[in-house]
Amino acid sequence: MYDYVIIGSGLFGSVFAHQATKRGKKCLVVEKRDHIGGNCATIAQEGVTIHRYGAHIFHTSNETVWSYVTSLCDLTPFINSPVALWHHELYNLPFNMNTFHQLWGVITPAEAQAKLDSQRIPWENPTNLEEQALALAGRDIYEKLIKSYTEKQWGRPCTELPPFIIRRVPLRMRYDNNYFNDPHQGIPSEGYSALIERMLTGSDVVLGEDYNLDRKRWDSKGKKVLYTGMLDALFDYQLGKLEYRSEKFITKRLMEENHQGVAVINYTSMDQPYTRSIEHKHFLGESSPVTYVSYEYPADYQETGEPYYPVADQANLELYRKYRALAETRKDFLFGGRLAGYAYMDMDKTIASALTLVNVEFGD
Repeated sequence: MYDYVIIGSGLFGSVFAHQATKRGKKCLVVEKRDHIGGNCATIAQEGVTIHRYGAHIFHTSNETVWSYVTSLCDLTPFINSPVALWHHELYNLPFNMNTFHQLWGVITPAEAQAKLDSQRIPWENPTNLEEQALALAGRDIYEKLIKSYTEKQWGRPCTELPPFIIRRVPLRMRYDNNYFNDPHQGIPSEGYSALIERMLTGSDVVLGEDYNLDRKRWDSKGKKVLYTGMLDALFDYQLGKLEYRSEKFITKRLMEENHQGVAVINYTSMDQPYTRSIEHKHFLGESSPVTYVSYEYPADYQETGEPYYPVADQANLELYRKYRALAETRKDFLFGGRLAGYAYMDMDKTIASALTLVNVEFGD
């Protein structure tokens, strides 16, 4: 008999397993995939650490989370400075003075601000994402750097997307290509899978098993269940299905030392069907005569069976709240993570949320 049966070996479940094991609890981790680590899993190929499910760059302002992660692994400093390709024009991200100079030839923040103000359309109550973006960033930034990328990502026109998806557009009035503002930024030097493996030391792990196909069997093995999967799946979709967007990843091995010169390129026109390309060796500064580049193709969840981004509009959030109410009737269950929470969560927020549950569960 285990103290906890943990469904999912992503960050949330693995942090909880690590902390529970440190407190003398016996944990069984049941993972649907054939590897640990969830979407942050990595794999090494010919001296290159590959992020299996897109770029995962750890960044945080939370000192507790930073101390926790660095107690388990070394992190190689990495500043994310992606670029955006619109047709044959290249722009720095995030939107900063470099971007504004590339767009308009302006040099000073005052010139950039005047150009932005002249382009903004003052919608009083934006009704869709396009109106919201035009009100925040103006037409040039919207047309070249937001519109097509967003429509590819969500699979529908910006005029049919709710405005809350783009609540704000960070516009930096300084020459600064550092994508994140957090003081702590880096990537585990041995890859994320090595970090997860350390978290799961002392736990029993079963791979390739879908908990929802045989719940009674797995429930019988523990006193409590920590569920990090999709809530609608747990309840056999009895209230309807929550909507997700997904991604397909195509990774190419290239006989080059350096293919694109940067870790991340965003493709903001419709010229390319993918939204991003990731050259993995740039994350850790690895040296290899070959390189691996992954291309991210947005897809319907039904195409891949892998949920990535919740379509958190009003209808889906209302449906999620109903499932959450059902979940709260399961007194021997705990819930956490991005799927159970139907929310996109950065890695540091996921870790912080798991540590909070640990404190509540064990009375720390």
